[in-house]
Amino acid sequence: MAHGESEVKQHIGSIALVVADYDDAIAWYTTVLGFQLVEDTDMGGGKRWVIVAPPGATETRLLLAKASGAEQAARVGDQTGGRVFLLLHTDDFWRDYERMRGAGAEFCEEPRTESYGTVVVFKDLYGNKWDLLQLASP
Repeated sequence: MAHGESEVKQHIGSIALVVADYDDAIAWYTTVLGFQLVEDTDMGGGKRWVIVAPPGATETRLLLAKASGAEQAARVGDQTGGRVFLLLHTDDFWRDYERMRGAGAEFCEEPRTESYGTVVVFKDLYGNKWDLLQLASP
């Protein structure tokens, strides 16, 4: 670093996820995934600022953004054209897999062990695909 420069530190604070209904999305993410409701602020005009986060998360959170108009509504559940959209890392795959299964999560496959860790693909309430992933120990 040049004299007087400080180290740059950035992180992704929130990722907007387009949803059809605030309350349905809050219920699913807090019940099935066990996320915490961080904020639910009325912004007026039917809009809300809704933030959920996995337990223990310190940086990245989900902003649940209600679709506005036909173009956004068409993206609900398919923000990535069918690819896995988000990767939920865990420190205990089997704990979270069993809890999610018991809460009604829809899995697309059986859990599998890969060189990088233990993983399973699941769908959220709208059909977005996620990975539940526990990275292999180095």
